Amino acid sequence: MSHRTGGRILNVKALARVEGEGALHVAVRDNEVLDAKLQIYEPPRFFEAFLEGRDFREPPDITARICGICPVAYQMSSCTAIESAFGVSVEGQLAELRRLLYCGEWIESHVLHIYMLHAPDFLGYPGAIEMAAEHRDLVQRGLRMKKIGNQLMELVGGRAIHPVNVRIGGFYSSPDPERMREMLPDLRWALDAAQETVDWVNTFSFPAYEGDWEFVSVVQPDRYPIMGDRIRSASGVLDIPVAEFLDHFSEEHVAHSNALHGKWDRGQYVVGPLARFANAQDQLPPGAAAAADRVDLHGEVRNPYKSIIVRAIEVVAAYEEAIRIIEDYVRPTAPAIPVRPRASVGHGVSEAPRGLLYHRYFLKDDGSIDSCDIVPPTAQNQPAIEHDLLHVVEDNLSLSDADLTHLCEQTIRNYDPCISCATHFLEIRRVDV
Repeated sequence: MSHRTGGRILNVKALARVEGEGALHVAVRDNEVLDAKLQIYEPPRFFEAFLEGRDFREPPDITARICGICPVAYQMSSCTAIESAFGVSVEGQLAELRRLLYCGEWIESHVLHIYMLHAPDFLGYPGAIEMAAEHRDLVQRGLRMKKIGNQLMELVGGRAIHPVNVRIGGFYSSPDPERMREMLPDLRWALDAAQETVDWVNTFSFPAYEGDWEFVSVVQPDRYPIMGDRIRSASGVLDIPVAEFLDHFSEEHVAHSNALHGKWDRGQYVVGPLARFANAQDQLPPGAAAAADRVDLHGEVRNPYKSIIVRAIEVVAAYEEAIRIIEDYVRPTAPAIPVRPRASVGHGVSEAPRGLLYHRYFLKDDGSIDSCDIVPPTAQNQPAIEHDLLHVVEDNLSLSDADLTHLCEQTIRNYDPCISCATHFLEIRRVDV
C-alpha cells in the first residue's frame, strides 16, 4: 500500500494454497482499515445432507472425503460420535492403534505445512521449489519425514489418503507386529530430524503481532490431546463434556462467504496447535517437552507466526508417540468390538492437525442417520483469520504493496487453512475508493 491519502481497496481474486476457492477484500480509508474479509465463494458440498439416511457404518468412509490432507480426523470424530451414541468405548490396543494412525496424519500434515508451505514465507522464497534450489538438504529432509508419516497411515489405515481400514468399533484388520517394528529405524531417524526441525524454525524472524483470542482444544488425562471427551479453554472459563459443545459454540452464515463462521458465546477463539500447546504443554512426551524448553517456548504463545514452532514441537511428539505405541504393541484379539445400533444421539471430537473437529449424529433404531452436524477447525478459525488480517494491515500501512502482500500471506498461512498446492497465495489489485 502506498502513502497516498484517500481510500484504497485490496482485492485478492483467488486465494491459492487453501483447499477450495476464496478471495480477500480489504478496504482502507484515511489510514483506517474499514473492512477485512476472507470471501469463500466455493459452492457448498453438503456432506451433512449426503449422510442423511445412510447406515451408521458409512460416515468414516464418507466424511474422510471432506479432506485429503486430514481424512483421519474426520474418520475418528465420526467413529467416536457414533460409538458414544451406541454406548461403546474403544480402549486398549485398538485405541492405541487409532492414536498411531492419527500420529501419522499429524506428521504428514504438519511437515508438509512447515517445509513446503510456510517456511518459504520466512526465508523469502515464492515456494518450496525455489527454496529447494538453495536448500536441497532441508527440503529432502522434510520430504522424507512426511513420507514416514504417510507410511504410518498406510500401515494402520490401509492407504495414506482416505484410509480404508477404519470402522465403527475399531478396524477391519489389525497390523502385524513384525511389520510395525520394521518402521522403528525410520521413526527413530525422523525423531532426530524433528528435533533439528524445531531448532531450524526457531531461527526464523517473526513479525511482532499478538492476538487477543481465547484458546480452545480437546483435553485428555495424562497425555497430549488427540482424541478425548472434554473441551477446555486455556483460561479455564470453559471446561465441558463434548456433548455440550453446541451449547456454547455455533456457526453462522455471513454475507461474504459460503463457509460458515464459528462463534463462541464468550467471544473470539482459536483452535489448533497454539490452543493444544496452551492447554496441554505439560503433557508433552519427554522429547517434545525438551524441545519446547530448548527454544524457550512456554505458556500461551500469542504470536500466531510462531505457530510453525509449535507445529514442529508437535511433530516431535507424534514421532515419540508412534515409537512408544509400536514398541508396546500387542496385536489385539479382535480388530473391532461389536456395535449394536439404537435410537440415540452421539457426539465426537478429535484434534485434526488444524484443530478441534466436532461431529454430532442423530441415529434411528435401525442405525440409519437421521441428521448430523460437522464443525471443522478451519470454519472455527475463519473469524480469527479476518481479525488478524485487519490488525496486521492496520499496523503495517507503511509497507509497500509487495511487502504487505507477503505479510498477508504469512498471516493466513499461520492457520494452515486446508492448504493445497500453489505458488502464490495472494494477488493484490489496488483501486481508489
